[in-house]
Amino acid sequence: MDDDTLVSLRRDLHRKPEPAWREFYTTTRIVEALEELEADIDELYVGPDAIAGEHRLAVPDEAELDAWYERASAYDIDADVLESLEGGYTGAVAVLHRGEGPTVGLRVDIDGLPRAESEGAGHEPAEMGFRSEHEGAMHACGHDAHATIGLGVIDAIADSDFSGTLKVFFQPAEEVIGGGKSMAESEHIEDVDYLLAMHIGLDHPTGEIVAGIDGFLAVAHLEATFFGEPSHAGARPEEGRNANQALATAVQNLYAIPRHSEGETRVNAGVIEGGSAANIIAEEARLVAEVRGETTELMEYMREKGTRVLESAAEMHECELEVELGAEAPSATSDQGLVSIVADVAGKTEGVERVLERDKLGGSEDATFLMERVQENGGLACYIGVGTDHPGGHHTSTFDVDEASLRHGIDVLAGAIERVSLEQPGR
Repeated sequence: MDDDTLVSLRRDLHRKPEPAWREFYTTTRIVEALEELEADIDELYVGPDAIAGEHRLAVPDEAELDAWYERASAYDIDADVLESLEGGYTGAVAVLHRGEGPTVGLRVDIDGLPRAESEGAGHEPAEMGFRSEHEGAMHACGHDAHATIGLGVIDAIADSDFSGTLKVFFQPAEEVIGGGKSMAESEHIEDVDYLLAMHIGLDHPTGEIVAGIDGFLAVAHLEATFFGEPSHAGARPEEGRNANQALATAVQNLYAIPRHSEGETRVNAGVIEGGSAANIIAEEARLVAEVRGETTELMEYMREKGTRVLESAAEMHECELEVELGAEAPSATSDQGLVSIVADVAGKTEGVERVLERDKLGGSEDATFLMERVQENGGLACYIGVGTDHPGGHHTSTFDVDEASLRHGIDVLAGAIERVSLEQPGR
């Protein structure tokens, strides 16, 4: 794939961002692009055949899925592929067989974010005509670039000295940590000996490569609903059971969970809502929170403490409580055997000006599900950062990527995959 083709594909995906489990156009367009390659894909698994559907996390409701499906169906895309994705079973796995050798996986994510994109002066997608056509949705984290890089790597590997099997996982629903587990539980990961995952940007400039990213915080979401008893706040306050009081107590005490001596922990009450009027004792209130930990065990510590806080707050204010444990992802560490190869390849790649052996993410990522599964099976895994100049921060309305980084990412990843097949570190 030449640079013009890469840029054109990335901009097409950028125009049509789709949030988690709604990547109907995106998946179909990826399949079409795979079929257009001269790479001779040996196996292609799409939608429900690419994931373990029962392990999807944070799936939106049926009405939301239907609305995005109808939107995708208005485009001139392969109707048979689109139909196979109905119900929010998105994503794809492409497989190349190139003789004897290990099975190497590459994971790239494909979903957008539910946020509006800037129309302001200086925002290149707006000025160049590829701003999001889907109002209220945007590729604000570079996953359009990730999908493009994944396609470019397949094309490059097909014309290389790679020996073995390459699997590229086009993963849905990373932004809600909802899709990684469904691919990690699929049959496609079981024979993967080496796994690479990647992200563009992460505050690293164009020309910089991070060979191994660590510092993934394990994360879990909690959704709690408090049920009380309404009454008139002026005339009969004693007759009410105030769900808002329970919620307020829970929020305060979540932030009071003791930190842990073994590593970093986090908690955040991201959504708090309840009540209907100033003069009514609230009968229902809702809280959505997340907890994180430097290790999976520390996240589990925070989740256990958080659940206890919610239960105690409900009991204190005589409310009933429903708690739903939401999406989650473990921590992970990049294996040195792969980090060393990526660093060496990156140092010899045209356009790469600086290589960092390691850096910390400081956030969460559900590629860790796939990394963990490969490592549990005796393989090696590595998460790579591909620097790009982005004028706005990740998840902001002005986020964009320097398209020169597409080629950097493809060359480094394809070069590393080829080297891994030849050297087979850890074997």
